[in-house]
Amino acid sequence: MQARVASMEDMKEARLAGPGQGGGRVFPTGMLKVFLGFLLLGVGLSAAGMYMARHTLAAAAPAIFRPCLGASAGAGEEQPLDGLERWTRPPSRARHAMTDEELLWRASFAPRVRPYPFPRVPKVAFMFLTRGPLPLAPLWERFFRGHEGRYSVYVHALPSYRANFTKDSVFYHRQIPSKVAEWGQMTMCDAERRLLANALLDISNEWFVLVSESCIPIFDFNTTYDYFQNSSQSFVMVFDDPGPYGRGRYNYNMTPEAELEQWRKGSQWFEVDRDLAIEIIRDTRYYPKFKEFCRPHCYVDEHYFPTMLTIEAPQSLANRSVTWVDWSRGGAHPATFGRGDITEEFLRRVQTGRTCLYNNQNSTTCFLFARKFAPSALQPLLVLAPTVLGYG
Repeated sequence: MQARVASMEDMKEARLAGPGQGGGRVFPTGMLKVFLGFLLLGVGLSAAGMYMARHTLAAAAPAIFRPCLGASAGAGEEQPLDGLERWTRPPSRARHAMTDEELLWRASFAPRVRPYPFPRVPKVAFMFLTRGPLPLAPLWERFFRGHEGRYSVYVHALPSYRANFTKDSVFYHRQIPSKVAEWGQMTMCDAERRLLANALLDISNEWFVLVSESCIPIFDFNTTYDYFQNSSQSFVMVFDDPGPYGRGRYNYNMTPEAELEQWRKGSQWFEVDRDLAIEIIRDTRYYPKFKEFCRPHCYVDEHYFPTMLTIEAPQSLANRSVTWVDWSRGGAHPATFGRGDITEEFLRRVQTGRTCLYNNQNSTTCFLFARKFAPSALQPLLVLAPTVLGYG
C-alpha cells in the first residue's frame, strides 16, 4: 500500500510541474508501467496477509477457548481435554486463581440427569479447617493408606501458612486459596463454604466432612466410608435452644428470611452429601442477613447453617454430627485431650458411648471422629490405632 501512495504523490507533482518541467506529457508510459507493477504487488501482499492472519487465528483458537485443562504433559504444559473428560476429571491441583465469587458460581454447577454416563467411584472429601500445621497428620496418613481413589483432601489454613509435606503425603499441595477466618465471625462460614466449593469441583466427591487439626478418625476407613455412602441423611447438628445462648442471640432484623421460631443452633463440624453441599454454597438469600445482623455475641458459625438448612432442607438432616466432643468440663471451649488421656478404655468409650438413630434405626455407632486432641496425644494414638481404631 505504501507503493500506491507514493505513486499518487508522483502524479500530483507531475501535474503541478506543468509543461515546462514535465516534458509536455503528464503521465509517461514508463511511469504507468511502474505504477501498475507496484499496484499489483500491493494487492498480492494484502491477500497473502489476510490468508496468514485467518489461519493464524484458527490455529490459536484452541489455546484461547480452552474450557478445561488436564494433567501436565511433558515440560509443564497443559493439554486440553476432549469430550466428557473435561467435566469429569478433577482439578490436578488445589491452587487456582478464581475469586470467591467465581469459585462459588463454578462449584454450583450440578448435573440434573442420573445415573452418571461414566464410571464413577464416589469419594469422601475431607476438609481440614486449620490455622496452620496439622500435628496429627501422621495418624490421618495411616487412616487413608491403601484407599486411594475413594477420598480427597483439602486444607484451608491462614493465607501466610505454607505447608512442607513431602510428595508422598496425602496433604501434599492440598492447601486451597484462603482468607483469614475468625472464630464466631462470618469469615469462619466463608472458609467452610470455600472448602465445600473447592471440593465440589471434583464431581466424584459425594460426601463432605469438615474436620479441624485437632480431630482424629476413631474407626477405620472402610467403616467410615460405608457409614456415609449408606446414609439417607446428612449429619448437621440442629436444635432449638430457648435460652440466652440460643434464641437469645436472635435479631429481629433477620425477618422475614428467618423468623424467631426458625432460629436454630448447632456444632460447626458437619458431614453433608453432595446435594446439601450445593445447597450451602449457592445460598444468597440468608447469607446477607446473617452477615449483617448475626454479629459478635451471636456466633454466626453456630447458627447460619443450622437455621438455613432447617428452613430449606429439614428432611435431609439427621440433626446430629458424627464428630464427638466433650463439653462436660464447662466453659466456652470443649475439653482438650493430651498424652495422659489416651488409653484404650477412653477410646472405646468414645466409639460406643451412646445410642442414636441411623437411617431411622437404633445404632451404637454414633461417631466417626473425635476432637479436641493436643499434639502430645499423637504418639499414644499411633500405638493404639492398629488394635483399637482399626488402622495403622
